[in-house]
Amino acid sequence: MISPNLPEESDLLKAILQPLLEDFEYWFQRSQHLLETEEMSFLTPSQQSDLLYRVTQAKREVSVAKTLFHITGGQVGIEMTVLMPWHQLLTECWQVATRFRMEQANPAKN
Repeated sequence: MISPNLPEESDLLKAILQPLLEDFEYWFQRSQHLLETEEMSFLTPSQQSDLLYRVTQAKREVSVAKTLFHITGGQVGIEMTVLMPWHQLLTECWQVATRFRMEQANPAKN
């Protein structure tokens, strides 16, 4: 039996998916900015360019998903097979950003 206190499915999607998409959008934007404005000494130019391309592509995908979500009034979800690559890419970006910040803080160890 369904509890009357449980939010409807669309409300649940809005409560979970909307902030998740906004988080992806925010972190992809930050990653894109970092990759466009800084040179990563531990990445080859090709590796940095590839990562930037993948971030830009994922950012577009998130934008499309967010638009569809809003157009449908929060009536559509996103498959985990779509979300997981975004999460993995963000994890990679966070690792790159962390290493970059560590090297900036300790330039003598480069």
